[in-house]
Amino acid sequence: MGINNLKDYLEYENRRGELVKIKTKVRREYETSAILQRMEDKIVLFEEVEGKEMKIVGNVCGERKRLLSSFSADEENYHDIIYNATENPMVCEITKGPAFKPDTTLKVSDLPITKHYESEKSYYITSGIVIAKDEDENFQNASIHRLMQIDDETFAIRIVPRHLFAMLQEAKKRKKVLNIAICIGAHPAVYLSSGLSPRYKVDHIHVANKLLNGSLHQFRCENGVLALAESEIIMEGYIDPLEEVEEGPFTDLTGTADVVRKQPVVHINKIYAAKDSIYQDILPASSEHFLLMGLGREVMIRKYVERVVPYVRKVRLIKGGCGWLIAVASIRKLREGDAKNVIAACFAAHSSLKIAIVVDDDIDPDDPDQVNWALATRLNPAKGILIIPDATVSTLDPSSEQDIGLGSKLGIDATMSYRKPLEKFKKSKIPVGEERISEILRDSGLIK
Repeated sequence: MGINNLKDYLEYENRRGELVKIKTKVRREYETSAILQRMEDKIVLFEEVEGKEMKIVGNVCGERKRLLSSFSADEENYHDIIYNATENPMVCEITKGPAFKPDTTLKVSDLPITKHYESEKSYYITSGIVIAKDEDENFQNASIHRLMQIDDETFAIRIVPRHLFAMLQEAKKRKKVLNIAICIGAHPAVYLSSGLSPRYKVDHIHVANKLLNGSLHQFRCENGVLALAESEIIMEGYIDPLEEVEEGPFTDLTGTADVVRKQPVVHINKIYAAKDSIYQDILPASSEHFLLMGLGREVMIRKYVERVVPYVRKVRLIKGGCGWLIAVASIRKLREGDAKNVIAACFAAHSSLKIAIVVDDDIDPDDPDQVNWALATRLNPAKGILIIPDATVSTLDPSSEQDIGLGSKLGIDATMSYRKPLEKFKKSKIPVGEERISEILRDSGLIK
């Protein structure tokens, strides 16, 4: 596509009819969220935001086919392309500064930070790509985190036990702050890459650079962090590992309010932005949220499952499972028992997974009716159900012990049993061809 930034990407999708512009003045409290929720399959640009000069854009990564095409991928090859990028990241060219001329008068309070749901007591940045630098070992990590605004210089940041958490623990041992840059507004491939889980110490921006054929650039902030030059907004600062405040409530992936916890504090020292910068928002519990969190995990689940069985039709973290908690794997098993091993592979690949459903390769995981039919006709509950109690699960699941991330996992083998003739499990067909059906309907004047 030859595009490496948000503005050019929006213009491209506008020409394709994928972007809608809201010209009526809207409030950043709830109104933008309501429109994003209503128009989930389109990119939405809010041209006038009450009390703010910047425009807001949302749903940028909200449609699966569009997201894949942003880095020249499709359903047939996206897993290989993403996996290859995580294994072979490409270092970015270093420039002297951001790709725009910063307006030095702009402050955090000039950003149109939103409130999404009535449960939220504060304004939240949901699209912040937090780039953290380990000064001692000289590596960077990038990941998306919700940021609760405290004032014009500080935010509470929600950090789960992954790479940024490990970096913060090391900084705490050294009694040092962790320098960061927060990038807002970027090409979809950058957001997707920031939600992936490459090897520890791999810079996610370099993964995105691989997806975009080496077209991205980084520049060195005053605190030493290499920020993405093609960002719309960049905030420079640090996380104090010894300072914590109560964070929340916040409506997260499941559409329910997450619990309030003590979380670290981000201090902002400098902001790089222009008056025409576009503030990108991600509506929590939306298709965009599901895709950005789940697409990379689908890739990992598929890679693990492919080590168990030779043919995998499709793996989906389904929308009904919030794009995170329920996986459906469509496979061709070779022997009885393969499905159980696939279930184990799914849980090994994605520790937050709650339910793994395995179906045969004639079942499309994207069709809930087909999956339910497999459950109805191919699942023997006495033999096909696997329950794992007291396992590590997502803290976003309100049915779990959210304070410690403990719960149960469910594996379901909804594949045909090889102990019976497979014809017993196949749907019966009506032996009339489509051409004859069309001929009859056409002659009856029912179709043209």
